[in-house]
Amino acid sequence: MTDVSPRTATAAGPDASDAAAPTAPARRVRRPRASTLARREEILRSAMRVFGSKGYHQGSLADVAEQVGITHAGVLHHFGSKDRLLTEVLKFRDEADVEHLEGQHIPGGLDLFRHLVRTAEINSARPGIVQAYTVLTGESVTDGHPASAWVTERFSVLRAEIAEALHEVIADRKQSGDLDADLEISDEAVDRAASSIIGVMDGLQIQWLLDPEAVDLAGATAFSIEAILASTFAGERRPRPLA
Repeated sequence: MTDVSPRTATAAGPDASDAAAPTAPARRVRRPRASTLARREEILRSAMRVFGSKGYHQGSLADVAEQVGITHAGVLHHFGSKDRLLTEVLKFRDEADVEHLEGQHIPGGLDLFRHLVRTAEINSARPGIVQAYTVLTGESVTDGHPASAWVTERFSVLRAEIAEALHEVIADRKQSGDLDADLEISDEAVDRAASSIIGVMDGLQIQWLLDPEAVDLAGATAFSIEAILASTFAGERRPRPLA
């Protein structure tokens, strides 16, 4: 914003300057204190543990407050309501998925699929975040759940991002000669692959949470994504062992 002061707004001398209406001082945007941000993160991590272990409806704000060492009113002071806290927990979880990436956003092309495998590797060391995500997304299918719209939108965006990345990989491989230039891979097949990748990743996380010794989360994720990509790249020539 340009600061238009009386001195720069007029060129008719002091009389005109004196007659000019005074400008209101610009309002300074107050940034949250470091201590406030730290407390908010502490509450979010506590809520993630509570909702992950008890679910949204059974987990109370009192449970969250007790873990942080504050009152129920203290939680509301920072987040306003339990629904708002839930939304912030889900956002916090998604931010944790990309905090190791440059620019903290999901990449495109083949790097997106490498990122998904890397996320599974990271998740194997943070069961609390995985548990909270699994419980809350599962609960979101119930009637009137406050996270339903958020989770639906998240899956829609993620499917679109994976499909776009897959289209990029297909185009790159055709250009490099790794795929036949005339190979037809339909949008339907790409969309099906995107949905399948999300489904496999979420399903593997449930199995891993229940029996981490039996499931290699990162290895099974990499295997599944590679199998889905290979099948998609084959187009109509893909093997059909169930046929």
